[in-house]
Amino acid sequence: MDELPPLVQRAYEAARRVGFPLTAEESTGTGCACLPATGRFLAMLAASCTRIGELGTGTGIGTAWMASAMPAECTLVTAEIDEQRAAAAREVFADDPRVTVVTGDAFSAISLGGPYDLLFSDGGGGLETLVDLLTIGGRVVMDDVTPLELLAADSPFLANDPKRAFFADPRLVSTEVVLPDLRNALLAGTRTR
Repeated sequence: MDELPPLVQRAYEAARRVGFPLTAEESTGTGCACLPATGRFLAMLAASCTRIGELGTGTGIGTAWMASAMPAECTLVTAEIDEQRAAAAREVFADDPRVTVVTGDAFSAISLGGPYDLLFSDGGGGLETLVDLLTIGGRVVMDDVTPLELLAADSPFLANDPKRAFFADPRLVSTEVVLPDLRNALLAGTRTR
């Protein structure tokens, strides 16, 4: 499980080329690359999809995990607001007609498509209506979450976390998935109605 798919390796190379942070420690608050454990989780979900959307492409690392596992007939549309990152991602997926990289506001771009079997929200706004873009049985995943058990007692996220609040939507069955490093988590939900 430690080996990276070739497409993911290309996306990592693109991230290094444009200086996109690979870890939260390297980030200056503008996001960072999809962690390998999150990528493997996304790949597992993508393996049964026909339409995938992603909000916040970065240089395409999460996209590459999903594209590496999705069926041949599946399509993936991903949106990135930063032109340099979007251009780097377009290069990564230049040979894959199933993947479309859009430059611009992620929610606006994604809301034009759908419904989706899987949405990976790695940036962008519009959380309040994201569930509307899912098929019944469709899944939504958000990463870059600190596990509840690791939040400091005075953390504002204990009282007001927009991501966790989103997953309280009554149309979702949701859970927090703590990654193997035990320092990072993602939130995942399935639309039931």
